[in-house]
Amino acid sequence: MKRFHPWVFSGAIKKMYGAPAEGDLVNVYSNKDEFLGTGHYQIGSIAVRIVSFKEVEPGYDFWKSKVQSAWNLRKMLGFAGNEQTNVFRLIHAEGDGMPGLIVDFYNGTAVMQTHSVGMHLIRAQLVKAMKEVLGDFLKAVYYKSDKTLPFKADLENEDGYLSGNDSENIVMEYGLRFKVDWEEGQKTGFFVDQRENRKLVETYAKDRDVLNMFCYTGGFSFYAMQGGAKSVNSVDASGKAIDLTRKNVELNFPGDKRHEALVADGFEYLKDIQDKYDLIILDPPAFAKHRKTLPQALKGYKRINTRAFEQIRKGGILFTFSCSQVVSKERFRETVFSAAAIAGKNVRILHQLNQPADHPVNIYHPESEYLKGLVLYVE
Repeated sequence: MKRFHPWVFSGAIKKMYGAPAEGDLVNVYSNKDEFLGTGHYQIGSIAVRIVSFKEVEPGYDFWKSKVQSAWNLRKMLGFAGNEQTNVFRLIHAEGDGMPGLIVDFYNGTAVMQTHSVGMHLIRAQLVKAMKEVLGDFLKAVYYKSDKTLPFKADLENEDGYLSGNDSENIVMEYGLRFKVDWEEGQKTGFFVDQRENRKLVETYAKDRDVLNMFCYTGGFSFYAMQGGAKSVNSVDASGKAIDLTRKNVELNFPGDKRHEALVADGFEYLKDIQDKYDLIILDPPAFAKHRKTLPQALKGYKRINTRAFEQIRKGGILFTFSCSQVVSKERFRETVFSAAAIAGKNVRILHQLNQPADHPVNIYHPESEYLKGLVLYVE
């Protein structure tokens, strides 16, 4: 904690005074009775998420200053009033000094997701602060935490609008239009963190046959089409995702015959696509959400990347990603290297990718750097 890491693990706690309820603010002291920080208490391996390393009483003004700091950064990054890109991450948990809180901004609607009871309990204050700080930029706030709050807390939560109501769900990203389903879709409705990596696909897509595996809403596919791809196949195991992909194609490239969307299992689909594609994007869901599942997850990444290496055309480009927080950059890179060796391919790294600037990494909290990717040239 003296190095400002914002998590206190349950095994590090020697003694507790009183009986804090989950979500309560608690103070943390060293064995020598030195004040170390204030944070939200929760039941589990991460027992306290620190919100301040100074002795403060976190009230409304405290939280408003945090929201203001997050908004100032996004304004500096050029997101305020950007007509070409009106979707971005407004608050990135530990990266913005608010552990347990994610807020994504969709063309006037803020979709709030809490991962701790402490943040859930102050959601009304957070909404008020966002409305004051963002002013006319903010039209509505949708709360989507039913699947992210700790189940042990036994909270009776219902997702829904905390401010405003059903609003425009068409967003712009680098001039491309996307329909976002924040009520039923995954995460907050859209994978905001791949924006810059999607843009990079556009630069490599010209005259290539592209496979976008685990496509979800088809984001990478549209950038490939915009970049002049010869053909694009979007594949996902979810029929709902494929329906949304098709709707997004019509928003941007109505009637374009280059695109085909398919419902299929990713591992099965990659079994026999010999020489069909020369640009493949592998952006699977998190194979490991907990450390105990890490070995199995690494096997999954090795297996799917091996198949891609075996099947891609000579001179092909592979974009491959992991969004698993527990998979380090080093372990992911080692796993992809193993896959290349198994496939017997000569592979060169063109880019090493991560999350964009609106998903800032707290320098004292390396765990907040969760997205990692490689762009590979396969001879």
